[in-house]
Parts: sequence; C-alpha cells; structure tokens
Amino acid sequence: MVDTVEPSLQYLTRIGRLVRDARKHRGLTQAQLGAAIGTSQSAINRIEQGNQNLGLELLGRIGAALDSEIVSLGHSGPMHLRVVGGQPLAGEITVKTSKNAGVALLCASLLNKGRTVLRRVARIEEVNRILEVLGSIGVRWRWLNADNDLEIVPPARLDLTHLDVEAARRTRSVVMFFGPLMREHDVFALPYAGGCALGTRTVEPHMTALRPFGLAVTATDGSYHARVDRTVGPVPPIVLTERGDTVTENALLAAARHDGVTVIRNASPNYMVQDLCFFLEELGVRIDGVGTTTLTVHGVPDIKRDVDYSPSEDPIEAMSLVTAAIVTSSEITVRRVPIEFMEIELAVLAGMGLRYDTSAEYTADNGRTRLVDLVVHPAPLHAPIDKIHPMPFPGLNIDNLPFFALIAATATGSTLIHDWVYENRALYLTELTKLGAKVTLLDPHRVYVEGPTRWSGAEVMCPAALRPAVVVLLAMLAAKGTSVLRNVYVINRGYEQLADRLNQLGARIETFRDL
Repeated sequence: MVDTVEPSLQYLTRIGRLVRDARKHRGLTQAQLGAAIGTSQSAINRIEQGNQNLGLELLGRIGAALDSEIVSLGHSGPMHLRVVGGQPLAGEITVKTSKNAGVALLCASLLNKGRTVLRRVARIEEVNRILEVLGSIGVRWRWLNADNDLEIVPPARLDLTHLDVEAARRTRSVVMFFGPLMREHDVFALPYAGGCALGTRTVEPHMTALRPFGLAVTATDGSYHARVDRTVGPVPPIVLTERGDTVTENALLAAARHDGVTVIRNASPNYMVQDLCFFLEELGVRIDGVGTTTLTVHGVPDIKRDVDYSPSEDPIEAMSLVTAAIVTSSEITVRRVPIEFMEIELAVLAGMGLRYDTSAEYTADNGRTRLVDLVVHPAPLHAPIDKIHPMPFPGLNIDNLPFFALIAATATGSTLIHDWVYENRALYLTELTKLGAKVTLLDPHRVYVEGPTRWSGAEVMCPAALRPAVVVLLAMLAAKGTSVLRNVYVINRGYEQLADRLNQLGARIETFRDL
C-alpha cells in the first residue's frame, strides 16, 4: 500500500507547486483562480498543498486559466529546458516567418471563400490554437510539406455552434475573429481571449474600431456576445483610439468586405499589419497608405480567390537571435532579417558599442519586405546615455524592449528601461536577478539595470509573458553551470523549435519532462 500511495502524494505535491508558481506568475490570487475555474479559494489552496485529488478535466481547466501546460496528455508532464551555459555560439541561423503576421493571416483566411495557401508558416502553439478553432467551425486545413506550407479551405457556411472554446481561450488572437465573422453572421459569440499575462488588456479599442461597421458587443458569462446591425456603415474616417496592431488588423478585416471605401486613421504601420495589407491586396482589396498611419480600404463584398502568399520574417525573432549572440559574446550570422523593422534597435545597439555587418538588401518572398543578412561580432558594450523605451513603428518595437534589459545587464554601466505600454511586464524582467543580474523594479513600468553581470546558473519558473520568458532562456546561455527553465509552453507559443535551433549554433539545451 505504501509503495502505491507515496508516489501519488509526491505527484500531487509536484503538481501543486506547478499550479502555485504559474498562478503567482499570472498575478492571480487563489480566490481569482478559483473563480476562473469554477471552484473555491480553499480548493485551490488544497491543490497547491498537494492535498487534493485531481482529474484530467480539472487539470485542463487549471491549465487553460493559467495558460500553462500543467499536464500534457501522452506525456509525463509539462515541458522544461535544462541549459548548460557558458558555451560559445557560432554559425548561421535563419529567421522564421512572423508569428504575429501568421495568426493575422489565419484569421484573414475566413474572408476568402476560395483556397488559401500560406507559405512557411511558423509552426508554433499560437498557430496550433487558431487552427484548432478554425477546424472546429468547419474550416479544412492541412500542412502540405516539411516547409510548413499550409492550405486552408473554408466551408460554405461556418458552424460557430461547435467553436473550440478551450483552444480559443488560450490565445489572444481569437479577438481578430470579430472582423471576419461580422461580415456573414448577425449574431455570434467568442470566448474571452487569453494569451500572454501582460496586465489588463481591454478589448474596448477593438470595439471603437468595429462599432462604425454596426458591431455591438456585450460581455457576459466568459464570452463576448456580438450583434451586427446591417443598416450601419462607416462614415469616413474611423479614428482608432489606440494605435494597436491587432486593433488595426480587426478594422482592416472588417473593412475588407465592406461595400465601400473605409478610411482608418491612427492605424499601426507595424510589420504584421503591412503583411496583412499585402495579403488582402492578393484577395483583390485595394489599400492605399500601407506603411503609414492612414489606410484607405476599398472593400470587396464577396471574395472567392485561390491565393498563395508568403508572410515575411519575424523581426522579434531576429532580435532574439541577435541578443543570443550578444550575451554569449559570439559571432553569429542571422539570415533574412527584416531590416526595416530592426533599424532603430540596431542604431541603439551601435550606440552601446555593438559591431555588426549587413549584406545588401534583398526582397522577402512576399515581394515587398526588405531583408538583409546580419553578422554580429563580439564587442564590449556600455550603457546608453538615455533611457531605452519603445515607440510605435518606426520606433523601437515594444516586443523587442525586454531584450534590451538582458543586453543592458551585459553592458558596463546603468540603464533605465521604460516599458510604458504594459503594466506587468517590467516585473517579469526582475527574474534575471535569479541568474545574477542587478535589476531593480522602480515601478510597474520601469526597471533599472546595472551591468556587467557575472551570470550563474539557477532554476527558474518560466515567466508567463512570451518575450520575458525568452529573455530568461537567453540569459541562461550566458550563465556558467546548469540552469533549468520550467514549464516552457509560453515560449512554444511564439517560437518554433527555438532550443533545437540554438543547439545547432553550439548551445547545450536539453528538453525534459518530470517523471
């Protein structure tokens, strides 16, 4: 009897710790988590203490609420990474296509009654969740080859009654279903969006963008209930109250099949928005002003085209790979860097002492985006004179800001990092202190980083936000000794086989699961 009970108790205790750590990283109290999964605070406390029997259904609800792979069917547990740091990197690595553009194009495929083929799509968990949602409402999709080309064929009529709620809750991208669905459905519902833990991220800016098209939304019982008034049409211009990427994309998706001309002002000109515009143009939608803050969309009421489109490369992944070279003092060639969306980052790094070379520019497979190959050389860095902060494109990308906290920790001097967009993300950057960095949280938006750092290995629970999670992983590459990064589902949401690809450069990263 003892032999069977003791392993069970150890298993429950281990799961309890994972739940507790994931909950704290999400910034939730036990009561808030209990409410999210329909149980009590005391039940959550028992779970975290290892004193509560757990079934797969309950574990699934907890995992969805925390956006964390607490348990994985077919495996022994969540995925972790073991990193032996201090290894020099060398060689070449190619940037994958954009995660954010990929999910936007998947949502945009709902506008098309014809066959859509997307080339070299990033095969990541975020894409998988959207594909699960698409499949649940009748869309046929299939991977065509090892190059990650993806075919999407819609049904004659989407069946929203069988929408995969659990998959939808694990991605914020589902909010971009509003624009396409409102073209053909007068009444529908979408579950609350999930994704990264980056504080309170309201959908109100999306509603501001979509109300002129007749969309009204009420939020009850964990879902957004949408109703469309067909008598309402946009009176130019639509002025976005937030220059957000997904907000702009939602407005574009609604305007694409609106019978008329829609002017969108204060639009984001960021990389994923441009890729969406290029794709919509392939569908026959004329868009003036691509790359600016004013877009004029000439809508097409009915779209039925067989299209073949290649999204461009991901500037955030490119920045990740450049950071890997910097923190390990390595010379790496990063191929297919979308330079238009990296120029400010590289200018800041050059001011800190980084040495790099670029090839002549060439064109991405979408025929529009400018690419270069970038060679990063080892060089001593110093802190910048001014603080580092993001700005809307063409400024320093908000998603690239966390990498500068890590880079600042390797540089000599003190750096102020000001993350004015997200109220929680600066907190996650303090996880670098567990590896030896001196990172002081000044307030919810600012951290003070002092370098250089003598990195040392440690065991860290993966931050619940994507970019800080990768920052911690990259710091582990520089840390002497062995580090463990636990529960890395959030990294797999946004990066395709990142550990394996870093290993090809000479890193020593091992994937494992708890027994």
